[in-house]
Amino acid sequence: MPDTQTLHAAFAERIAAVLHALEMEGALPHGASTTAVTVEPPRDPSHGDLATNAAMVLAKPAATNPRALAEKIVAHLEKEPAVSRAEIAGPGFINLRLADSVWLDELQVIAALGPDYGRSRVGAGRRVNVEYVSANPTGPMHMGHCRGAVVGDALANLLEFVGHPVTREYYVNDAGAQVDVLARSAHLRYREALGESIGEIPEGLYPGDYLVPVGKVLAAEFGDRFADAPEGEWLPVFKPQVVHAMMDMIRSDLALLGIEHDVFASEAELQGAGKPAEAEAWMRAHDLVFDGVLEAPKGKTPEDWEPVELPLFRATKFGDDQDRPIRKSDGNWTYFGADLAYHMQKASAADELIDIWGADHAGTVKRIKAAVAALAEGEGRAIPFDVKLVQMVQLLRGGEPVKMSKRSGTFVTLADVVREVGKDVVRFTMLTRKPEAQMEFDFAKVVEASKDNPVFYVQYASARIHSTLRKAAAEGLGPDPSALDRLGADELALIKQAAQFPRLVEAAAAAREPHRVAFFLYDLAAAFHAFWNAGNDAPEKRIIVTQDPALTGARLFLATQIGQVIRNGLALLGVEAVEEM
Repeated sequence: MPDTQTLHAAFAERIAAVLHALEMEGALPHGASTTAVTVEPPRDPSHGDLATNAAMVLAKPAATNPRALAEKIVAHLEKEPAVSRAEIAGPGFINLRLADSVWLDELQVIAALGPDYGRSRVGAGRRVNVEYVSANPTGPMHMGHCRGAVVGDALANLLEFVGHPVTREYYVNDAGAQVDVLARSAHLRYREALGESIGEIPEGLYPGDYLVPVGKVLAAEFGDRFADAPEGEWLPVFKPQVVHAMMDMIRSDLALLGIEHDVFASEAELQGAGKPAEAEAWMRAHDLVFDGVLEAPKGKTPEDWEPVELPLFRATKFGDDQDRPIRKSDGNWTYFGADLAYHMQKASAADELIDIWGADHAGTVKRIKAAVAALAEGEGRAIPFDVKLVQMVQLLRGGEPVKMSKRSGTFVTLADVVREVGKDVVRFTMLTRKPEAQMEFDFAKVVEASKDNPVFYVQYASARIHSTLRKAAAEGLGPDPSALDRLGADELALIKQAAQFPRLVEAAAAAREPHRVAFFLYDLAAAFHAFWNAGNDAPEKRIIVTQDPALTGARLFLATQIGQVIRNGLALLGVEAVEEM
């Protein structure tokens, strides 16, 4: 990867050099902390290109007032060729206006780096495990899983782009009662495949048609051997086979979204390998699990409630509301006990953990965070752990709720949606709102060719750039950076917006918020469309000015680099940058 640095980071280094010079001059005390000094674009672009709070932060240790210190900092900055103006604002903030050459040079940087523009090393090689989807293996993927799948995959892309080795993981919940129900449902379809009339699917079993082919495969393999056999004979045989078939279906559904996981971790295998018992032993050795009795349920105590001694994890020590049992009274593992062992397993091969969960799992967050905090304390290392909760998606068609899928029996399948509107539409749309916000997915609106449809608007910017380049080529014209100094204020404003991309990427990765990239792309597309549309009323503002090849070449070069930034951003979201629409 090319050794890159954001424009903002480069100016942060310049300001750091100025502060060091002031320290050498005695205007700043030796060793004064500069960790709180920031260099970032001001909220109001009319104030300049960059702003720093250096004088505000360092005035007290310098035993002076902020404006006096700001004057000394400005005196140094005004000597910088890259700074066209430095101004003191308010009590001591410093606003900088950068020379045009800085932005024109950044355009050349975009061209030189191409698909690597925005890539960085801030991840410093820290291994991150991102667990996402992890749907129960009981049927095809549905739109309730889709949003978390896209958020998790885009986040993994983003983290890799800033230098984190990432493991994409799927936790297969194949040890619970729902898998028994799945196997019983498949046994019914197996009997159907043998010619038995099964009638209406009984309440409590999975009714979807997706189990019909599974039943046929079982019938072909076992004949009528298990048709009338007791459940105890066929259940342990059918369960792994049906789970395997469901996971093949889930992988196929995820592939439609362009999603592939590195690891599929099985809960059944985890328990079969004794990992929860190992976790309990480790926790006991570190005084994190003790034998105790849970408090009686709050409110009216049930008549059949009896105090039972259970192994309890000291969750309250790490901020949870109560200590949590890791085993049930029958000796089986609780969901929490299995999850605790699973997170210990993940942490053994990662420096940081991120889980993408549905919002219905909000009640579990505290206890799992407590478990990871306990693990970190026991191992004597920091294990950053973040849980992102994703709200459900309401499917609409022209404002009306969408009917359920016949294939699934109870929900609309992800495959049906992707096949109707396309992978790119689904992926981008899932990132047009913060994951914790409610979302509506209206089939009519997501394919609408309008500014109100972010997917179309960003894709159209990419297509419009390629169309412009094709038209120019037909006239013998092409991108040429030799006359970039011909570009004016409108072009510079567009460059400045595109140049925020590397900083935006680092901020989005740090916040674990890939939707920020989608927001940025919409704003950049809007700026490009406005730039392009200005030529409709003023011919001299068109990108292609046939009678001025030098200016045309510079504008085409600019358009090409805007297209590159859009392409890089879309790649992080897993969306193609189309060349025509």
